Amino acid sequence: MSKIVFGKKEINIVKTAYSLKRAVVLPTDTIYGITAPALDKKAVLNLYDLKGRNLEKPFIILISSLDDLLAFGVKLDNKKSDWLKKIWPQKITVTFPCNKKKFSYLHRGTGLLAFRIPDNKWLTQLIKIAGPIVAPSANTQGKVPAEIVREAYEYFGDSVTYLDGGKIKGKASTIVSLENNSFEIIRQGSYKLKKNEYFRSGSDN
Repeated sequence: MSKIVFGKKEINIVKTAYSLKRAVVLPTDTIYGITAPALDKKAVLNLYDLKGRNLEKPFIILISSLDDLLAFGVKLDNKKSDWLKKIWPQKITVTFPCNKKKFSYLHRGTGLLAFRIPDNKWLTQLIKIAGPIVAPSANTQGKVPAEIVREAYEYFGDSVTYLDGGKIKGKASTIVSLENNSFEIIRQGSYKLKKNEYFRSGSDN
């Protein structure tokens, strides 16, 4: 688990920033992220502008529980639900099919949404209160992700709010796809998964 210690004061700072349509740079369970409410279309599109990000690349969505998936139209069968309960919270991002037009600003035409319950208690509590967030790395397109707040400030200046959690040098999350009944490791990251792990765990469900 992350050693970063924040409390209610910092949650209120984030909530206030979001209410003012300001993005917030904060420590995630992997690296510094620049964040916005995932269900606020304008706030998400603003992140694309701030980062200069390719509009065809979706953001990962951080959630606080499996129940949050319902807000995005993602329904789980028993096997998927049981497996996710075993692995989350963890630095594992999971993609699910989503072709709903109202979420096109999130899936960017890919028909997929990616989710993670972060391995950070404070961040999970923030999401419970503020709702699911998108949290791409705190850098502009093609630049190195910020490891300290000062580096993030050099990218975004006074246009966003910052929470300083000291130096963070993490590794990106592992990404897996759970489409239909398939299981595919898209990217091996900080948490190492085996190809047969999903089918081995919960195979009797």
